[in-house]
Amino acid sequence: MQKLLGALIIVGCVLGGYVMAHGELAMLWQPAEVVIIVGAGLGALVVGNPKEVLVEMCHQIKGVFVYKRRGEEFQRQLLMLLYELLEMVEVGGLKVLDAHIEEPEQSELFAKYPLIRQEKNLMAFIADNFRLMAMGKISAHELEGFLEQELEAMEHILLQPSRSLHKIGEAMPGFGILAAIMGIIITMGNIGGSVAEIGAHVAAALVGTFLGIFMCYCVMEPLSNAMSQRIKTELSALECVRTTLVAHVAGKPTLLAVDAAAPFQRHPDSNQITIGHGCEARLFLPPDHVGFHQNFRARL
Repeated sequence: MQKLLGALIIVGCVLGGYVMAHGELAMLWQPAEVVIIVGAGLGALVVGNPKEVLVEMCHQIKGVFVYKRRGEEFQRQLLMLLYELLEMVEVGGLKVLDAHIEEPEQSELFAKYPLIRQEKNLMAFIADNFRLMAMGKISAHELEGFLEQELEAMEHILLQPSRSLHKIGEAMPGFGILAAIMGIIITMGNIGGSVAEIGAHVAAALVGTFLGIFMCYCVMEPLSNAMSQRIKTELSALECVRTTLVAHVAGKPTLLAVDAAAPFQRHPDSNQITIGHGCEARLFLPPDHVGFHQNFRARL
């Protein structure tokens, strides 16, 4: 809804100001200019990017308009899922997770957290790295280096569509100038016509420049920025998983492993822990773990 509201504001203000200045909206409709500019932009995208990037770009553009912001409930489910997985490892070892990490979509444990199951990249990241830990001993330093490389690779891949769209957006004013120059060429070819005809041709040519600038700063730049922000939000959840797993392999207790990304603050008279920084959420502990947490804090 916010994205649609922003689009309406842009279109309303730009066209509204044009009409207020006694401009005719019909003059802005120049199909030939649209074909030149949009066609050149689409062609440049196809030439400059592999099929996988184009498919992911379409998926991310769709996601910008249908994306539901991750709230506190999502963060709570993520932390509770990690907490339960690590508790199972503490009690029965990594082998007890085989039934859950081999087919997470069929797991009863993952089924308890529907918001997490909707995130395919997050599900795969959790399952793959618990599977990696189950394959053999790995130090915290080695795991941290491996996960950092994996996250960097994922970030590069997932941000490539927004970078490509941003570059094409920067080129749109140039495509607009291209269309304008072609319009001027047509105008000069009809220089013997009336002043009204020449004026109409020049106006049509200038519409190309307008469309190029509009597509750049009012469409593609905001869209690529929204795509980038959406991906960074998704990656923040993976960062939480990374920090938790590294802390667990380093030998920290389950509660501290889940809370390793930031200091936590115990709310008095409740079983609620506030997680800060990368894992901004509240973890609601089961009642049987509250006493453990109090004793652990006392030992600190």
